[in-house]
Amino acid sequence: MHIGAAMFFSDQSMTAPVLARNLEERGFESIWVPEHSHIPLSRKTGFPQGGELPKKYAEAMDPFVSLTAAAVVTTRLKLGTGVCLVVQRDPIQTAKLVASIDQISQGRFLFGIGNGWNQDEIENHGTVFSSRHRLVRERVAAMKEIWMHAKAEYHGEFVNFDPMMAWPKPVQKPYPPILVGGAFPYGARRALAYGNGWIPHASRPEYGDVSDFIPQFRQMAAEAGRDLTEVPITIWGSKPDAERIRRLADLGVSRIVVSLASASAEEILPQLDVWAKLIATLQGPSI
Repeated sequence: MHIGAAMFFSDQSMTAPVLARNLEERGFESIWVPEHSHIPLSRKTGFPQGGELPKKYAEAMDPFVSLTAAAVVTTRLKLGTGVCLVVQRDPIQTAKLVASIDQISQGRFLFGIGNGWNQDEIENHGTVFSSRHRLVRERVAAMKEIWMHAKAEYHGEFVNFDPMMAWPKPVQKPYPPILVGGAFPYGARRALAYGNGWIPHASRPEYGDVSDFIPQFRQMAAEAGRDLTEVPITIWGSKPDAERIRRLADLGVSRIVVSLASASAEEILPQLDVWAKLIATLQGPSI
């Protein structure tokens, strides 16, 4: 079981380099940075986790900038977008960003992606909300072409470009793992269709505890002809509960990600110390 940590970095929180160094020192496997370009004042869709939308969503720094800063001060820590809103990004430029950070980190990048829930935010980027899932699938397919080929081209419903050249190419071949975020069952289906992993939340108001659906995901993977090692599960949001973590590992979960508050180092470091002790405990033969 791998354990990562995520933070909405802002101009008020601890910095990405400071968190990254402390995570690596304490045995964490990865650092994750969410993305929201902005938060419109209107609200066509409610916050998926219920309640008021936290202020940190409007304060979030760009994930690629934060992760680059984290990359240059670490040597082992993996660097993940949790998640990158491909639905709001140009695929040619995003392909270059992904390949560039994979080069800078020497192959440590994890490309977590999501299709977005905030209709107002998505529509501000010129995307039709109802067709966003098809759009993301095409953009991912187009980026794969750019990463894998010296001369790439793509012609689809939403993405269209003639033969072109774009470097750098990623260190990881054929490209960094694409971990698809989303709830069960639709996010799980998208992960199996074009991803290299699935990122659900540990619990959501609409479906409860995700562990209840992991056996179904395993069955879906088998029916799709994919081994669970090809689409590992990363569960978002966890408490330092060794027994629960062991249960999740037994179910086939490969990684959990701790959601940290956008706070100062003085507040966060004691929490990391608690997790460090747990990580040391979990590094036994039972997990």
